[in-house]
Formats: sequence, C-alpha cells, structure tokens
Amino acid sequence: MPAKPAQISTGSSAKPLAFDGILAYLGLAVLLVSAVFWADHPPGMEKTDFSVTYIGSRMVYLGQGAQLYDLAAQRRLKAALLKDAEPLIYEHPPFEALLLAPLGALPYKTAYLLWGLINVAIWLSLPRLLRPYATAPRDELGYLALWVLFAPLGVTLYQGQSSLVLLLVYVLTFIALKQGRDFRAGAILGLGLFKFQFILPFVLIFLLRRQWRFMKGFLATAAGLGVLSVIAVGWSGVWSYVNLLRNVAGHPDNITYGSAGDMATLQGFVHAVLGRVLPAPAISVLVAVISLGLIGWIAWRWPEAASGRGSDLRSFDLMFAAAVVVALVTGFHMFTHDLSPLLLAMLLVAAHFPGRGRLGLRLTLGVTLTLFWIPFLYFALLAWHCVYLWFPVLMVFMIGALRLAKTPASEISASGIRA
Repeated sequence: MPAKPAQISTGSSAKPLAFDGILAYLGLAVLLVSAVFWADHPPGMEKTDFSVTYIGSRMVYLGQGAQLYDLAAQRRLKAALLKDAEPLIYEHPPFEALLLAPLGALPYKTAYLLWGLINVAIWLSLPRLLRPYATAPRDELGYLALWVLFAPLGVTLYQGQSSLVLLLVYVLTFIALKQGRDFRAGAILGLGLFKFQFILPFVLIFLLRRQWRFMKGFLATAAGLGVLSVIAVGWSGVWSYVNLLRNVAGHPDNITYGSAGDMATLQGFVHAVLGRVLPAPAISVLVAVISLGLIGWIAWRWPEAASGRGSDLRSFDLMFAAAVVVALVTGFHMFTHDLSPLLLAMLLVAAHFPGRGRLGLRLTLGVTLTLFWIPFLYFALLAWHCVYLWFPVLMVFMIGALRLAKTPASEISASGIRA
C-alpha cells in the first residue's frame, strides 16, 4: 500500500490577521451581504436556480416526497408558488430535499435570503480555512481579491446554488488528509454527494489507490445519506430518481436538463466537437472510456509523485489539485457555478508556482490561472454557448499540475505567485 500523503504533510495554523487584513475581511463581508439583499427581490430571485431547490424542499415539507421526481407535480407546485420561475426541474438527490425541508417551510423570499446568508458565511470562512496551505499571494488584500474575482463563486451566491458547500467539503477533505485523518476525510467527502457527479470520480481515484480508511469513512456517510433518501421519498421515489438521471444523461441537448455545450466537462466537449459526427451511444462510450482513463492516470501518478520526496510537502497538494480537476471534468452534468471547487486547485498550484528555471511550465500555468480568474470569460462563453471550451484549458492546467508535482524543489518559487 502506498504511503499516506497525510503522513508527509501536516499543514500549519492560520496566522492572526493584521489590521488591514481585518478591514479587508469586513469589506468582503459587507460586499457579499449587500449583494444578497440586493438580489432578494422579485422577479429576479424567482428566476434563480434556488427556485428548484425550494420546490424540492417544499414538496418534502408538505409530505409530497413520493412525488418529488414527478415533473408534472413539480411544475404544478412551481406555478402555484413562483409565477416568474424558469422551467427547470429538481434533479438533486432526495436527502438534500429532506435536509433543506426547513427552508421549504418558509416563504420563498425569506428562504432565498436565509440561504444566501448561509452561503456568505461559508464564503467568508473558506479563505481563512485554506490560508495556511494557500500561501500566495502574500498580502491578505490580494489573496481575498482572488476569491472575489473567481466568477463561479459569485454565480453560486446569486443563483442560490450549493456549490460553495461543495467547495467547503473539498477544502475540509483536503485539510483532514493533510492532518492524517483519512477516515474523517472520507466521511467529509461523502457529505458532497448532493453533487455526486463530482464526488464519485474523486472517490474512485482513492479506491484505485487502495486508501481503505478513506473509503470506509466515505461509505459510512454514503450509507447514512442513503437512509435519509429512503425516508424522504420512499423506495419508489428513489427508483423515480434513478430514471430521471437516466433521462438527463441520455438527452444532453435538452435545455430543461442543461445543454451539454454549456458544460465545461469532457462530455460537453466531446458532444460539441463530435455530436454531429457520432451517434449518441458512441459518444457515451467514448466519454466513459476517456473518463476512466483520466481517473486511472491520476490514481497511477499519485503514488509516483508522492514517493521519494522526503521533506518536500508539495506533491500531495498538487496531486490533490489535479484530482479535483479530473473529478470536475468527468462529471456528466455541470454548470458555471459547479466550477467552484476549481478555486482550491488553483490556489494550491499558485502556492507551489514554478520558478524561473521552468519557463515553459511557468508560462503554461500562469496563462491558465489568469484565464480562470477573468470573470468576463465565464459570461462570454456562456452567452456564446461555448462553455465547453473550458475543458481543454482545464486539461492543460491539470497536466501542468502533474508536471509541477515532479519538479525538483529547487525549481519551485519560494513564495508562489507574488501579489
């Protein structure tokens, strides 16, 4: 069994904030809270993705869990409560609707505001949690600016999505692994199964690496959430959910489910490039084969990168970053806000940025990081229905992270990307 990455990397505690750092955090808090109150007005708030979450939680609250994945029942309730809502469907796991049922007990406007403030609290906690491991840039204002400039977080906040929670799950998993708490790390990652398409590929990497304590923790949480799902909708509801997922996966051009061209995934890219050449079954097989190849590649490279490094603590960080990217691009269903966990990978790579001796790698990672931090690009690609173009950029970034993991410590910049 390969050595546990956590045994070679323990992290450090966050340093107390200086006065200018405190002011920066207060400014960020005011900005985010103001944004939530600004957005909490009709008809805009009814057109957000939170309307879908609210309908699901409302149905469970009203005792209609067995009909949760009856699309006609969803439409009737939405028409009765939200006259301006978009024609989206609730396709999240049953346990999420059960856990968020308290929001369904509230008026929509109040629920949207409360969920927005919860997301703000998560957003504000994340930079501090990750700061001991994300050491670049040095100054706190520049560091916080990177959290503001990463567009998927803002989209998550406005849309009332749960991608900030997913980012939190990944960050806590990373920290637990760094501390040598593999079982806890797996259990925490299991909490991200509300977006299982981005969790299962990551878990498969650890399964292939035979990280059994991690797997036990993950399975314990997964089993608990499975029980909650049955409680929420019953066995018939669970089966209805499985059928819904099959329909979503089988209709990549259905706008109600989400068009594949608007997804920065392997499936989105292959469908956009080969959709008019290959039949749908052939594309599905091709995507599955490449996805398994990417997952297997990361699992194979991880022990290689983590071995023989002695006191060098960076290889685990960089392999974790590469694994996050692969988990995202192999997910079959994605929107812009779902890229939120990418920020963790970006900050880890920035903390171990290559020195001037690796000019090509430095240029490659610098360009990709810059592109990820340009908000305009996300909205432009979405408007042009070319979000799938993010996929090759993500692949270049992932390969760069893998190469960086094998770079000698003497060729790594001592302080990462400077502010």
